[in-house]
Amino acid sequence: MSKILNVDRLRKSYSSGGNDLTVLEGISFAVPSGTTFAIVGPSGSGKTTLLGLCAGLDTPDSGTVEVCGQDLGSLTEDQRAALRNEKVGFIFQNFQLLPTLTALENVSVPLELQGFRGAGETARTLLQKVGLADRTHHYPSQLSGGEQQRVALARAFANRPEILFADEPTGNLDGHTGQRVVDLLFDLNQEAGTTLVIVTHDMELARRCDRILRLQGGRMLEPEEPSKP
Repeated sequence: MSKILNVDRLRKSYSSGGNDLTVLEGISFAVPSGTTFAIVGPSGSGKTTLLGLCAGLDTPDSGTVEVCGQDLGSLTEDQRAALRNEKVGFIFQNFQLLPTLTALENVSVPLELQGFRGAGETARTLLQKVGLADRTHHYPSQLSGGEQQRVALARAFANRPEILFADEPTGNLDGHTGQRVVDLLFDLNQEAGTTLVIVTHDMELARRCDRILRLQGGRMLEPEEPSKP
């Protein structure tokens, strides 16, 4: 099985108060195409930093990240952005919907900007799949947190990404609502055959994935631990 994400000896530090604070040190792992992968660890362990590096939203001090066969370090910022637009999807804890656009527009406009034909119909189909067929013309402020995250799910899968990064996708939701969002996420992911990489503090969610990467203090504890028989 081919590897859609390869991370090798990744290191990242930030300057804080005149000192260098190492956030990640010696991180190496690979994610096979079409699998699900969880990154877990306590607050401050480097989870979100690692996700940003894997998605090309930030650059490491040393080490390499390859996504969809491309070494992110060899790409310009514009090339990394193009790669994300074409092959990568995102789901964030705080939804990140545009408040002036309806649910339908939040899903369809990014497709239209990429020249995607049938953007409106694709958006309607995805919103129907996440149970929001009757909320297409509602604005984010008119939707509950769970509904907003379901719009975000539809948007994330709209461009048919090869790999999807989810940063604490249930972090702002109550337990029942979060469970529904997780079920939809895994259902949509299985249907699309997308590779899913999730940052989460929720071990129940992590155990639904094929592999778990545990971080503590910026280092790996148990790389790619099998979580299912």
